[in-house]
Formats: sequence, C-alpha cells, structure tokens
Amino acid sequence: MQAEIQLKFNEVNYALDILKKHIDWDNSLKQLEEFNNLIEKSTFWDDSKKAQLIMREKKNLEKTIEVVKSIENEKNSLVEFIDLAEKENDKSLIEDTLIQLNDLVKKCDKLQLESLLSGEADSNNCYIEIHSGAGGTEAQDWALMLQRMYSRWSEKRGFKVSFVEESFGDEAGIKSCTFLVQGSNAYGWAKTESGVHRLVRISPFDSSSRRHTSFASVWVYPHINNEIDIEIEEKDLRIDTYRASGAGGQHVNKTDSAIRITHIPTNTVVQCQNDRSQHRNRAQAMSMLKAKLYEIELKRREEVNNQNALDKGEIGWGSQIRSYVLHPYQMVKDLRTNVEVGNTQSVLDGEIDVFIESALALKVGMKR
Repeated sequence: MQAEIQLKFNEVNYALDILKKHIDWDNSLKQLEEFNNLIEKSTFWDDSKKAQLIMREKKNLEKTIEVVKSIENEKNSLVEFIDLAEKENDKSLIEDTLIQLNDLVKKCDKLQLESLLSGEADSNNCYIEIHSGAGGTEAQDWALMLQRMYSRWSEKRGFKVSFVEESFGDEAGIKSCTFLVQGSNAYGWAKTESGVHRLVRISPFDSSSRRHTSFASVWVYPHINNEIDIEIEEKDLRIDTYRASGAGGQHVNKTDSAIRITHIPTNTVVQCQNDRSQHRNRAQAMSMLKAKLYEIELKRREEVNNQNALDKGEIGWGSQIRSYVLHPYQMVKDLRTNVEVGNTQSVLDGEIDVFIESALALKVGMKR
C-alpha cells in the first residue's frame, strides 16, 4: 500500500511539474502581478480597447494559475490525511485517501492533455493539404491513402470534412487535395501532422511485384475568422484560372472556374475548384491563403520562442515525420517521438491519436 501511494504522489508531482513548465509558471505569476499593477493605475481605462484586452488576458491567466494551485492544495491535503491515517493505523482512511489520490491522478492526466491544446489557434478549424511526391502513380496512390486516413480520423473524432480542391492522378490516386476539417480543437489536434510521410510496400502497380518507396507531404494550417486581420497587397498576388477536372480527366464544368493564387513574397500557393462559381472559388482561395500566411507566422513565432532544437526540426515544412512500412514487415514509426505501431491497417484506417498525442506531449516534455 505504501509503495502504491508513493507512486501515485510521484505521478501527481510529475504532472504539476509539466503543467508549470507548459505555462511558464514563474513568468505567469510575474505577469499576473504586472496586470494587477496596471489595473490599479488611474489611467488604465483611458484606452478601453487595450484595457479590455488586458482584462481578458488577466482572467485567462488567473484561471490557469488557479487550476495548478487547486491541484497543489488537494495534493497537500491528501498528504496530511495519509500521515494522520498511518499514525492512527486507520486502514479505512488510507483506502479512502488512495481512492481520492487516484481521482486526482486522473484529473492531472486530463489537464495535461488539455494543456497541449492551449495554443493561439488550437481551437480553430483547419485545412489539411496533401501533395504527392515524385514517383508518379505510386506517390499519387499514397497521397490518396493519406487522404482516406485523415478523413477516417476526422470522422472518428466527430469532425466534419469538406473538400476544397482535389487534383486526380493520371492513372490512380491524387496529385493533391485540400479539405477543411471542422470541429472542436481541430487545428490543435492535427497541427503536428505537417511534414513528409514515407511509404514502403510491394507496389500494386508493378507487374514484377517489386518493393517501392513513396513520399507525400502534408500541411495543416488553421482556418481563420474575420476577427484576425491578415494584410495582403494585390501587387503581391498572381492569380490564375483553370478548368476544374474530376477523376479520369473529366471536367466538372466547361468554364475556367477553378482558381490558383500565388503569394509571390512567400511563394505560397493555394487553389480552389469546389464551386462552379469563379467568384466563390476566389473568395475561398483568398481565405485559404490568409490561413496559410497566418500559420506561417505562428510557426515563426514558435521557433523564436522555442529553444529546443528538436522541436524546431519537427515543425519544419518538408521534414520527414513518419514512416509506414508494409513490406517486408509491418510497422508505422513516428521519427520524432519513436512511437511505433505494428497494426498498420488500423493506422491507415485513422487510428493515429497515439502519434498525435505523443508529438504534442513532446513539446512540453510530457510522457505519453
């Protein structure tokens, strides 16, 4: 019993350390004190817009700090109960305290997971964009498999999926696609999937049944609302129109309604063909472009603030993040966290939360 209790307390202490690290505990306390000093000034409400922003940040900060303090207080109370129970040799009290301690551990686990989704845009919907790599039909089929994997994953989480653009391969698969994922914390959950995904298998398109390696890239970026203002100058854009096409080269319609927009300074490209109206496709493409530029800025800020070289490597666009081996053995391995899953079919059917949670946890040094 003694060893079990100590183990549970160790888990709580570990969770507290992680939570404090995630919110930068000392700086958070200092910032709250600064907010309180600002509010006491007679000129605080002279700029009402700025004052409201500070009040909102202060409220959020107080809520976060209070959560950590409540866990510490609950833990300290349980320590006192255990000491009292052991002195009086009260086995019933020890058992009751152990039940409360187990509940506290579960509470800590829940808070740790929630703390992983506290980024600026984590609560937003998101776009998932997939591009096949070099290799023609092989890579295009792999891109389609990834599209299916993320669609299945979204469905399992109760998210809604809406396709924005899809460019079909010449023989099979897709050259690229973009779809909008709508649901609570969609971007927060999906954001660590950005990068290059590698597939090794016996090719179904090779008559000699040789083993092939294929690559496809995934880019996840947050959908943004009108409250976030992203300035884009018209001179920085190149806008092209083209005829939308369906599977097998069939045309969705006979007009050049599809839109491709290139942001020249960043070489960021978006395209949309999901509507017969060129005007609506252009509006959707501009929304996607703003979302991409916003995500680029979020990543830039994250790299500036994060001193962890490993983290810098993992979020870089173009970095290989996961390997899916279907032959000669079956294994999916995340190259950032070293998490491995032998049931490759379950992964391709959308069971990827173990990879996502581990990648999110890596950012704050949390064990999963």
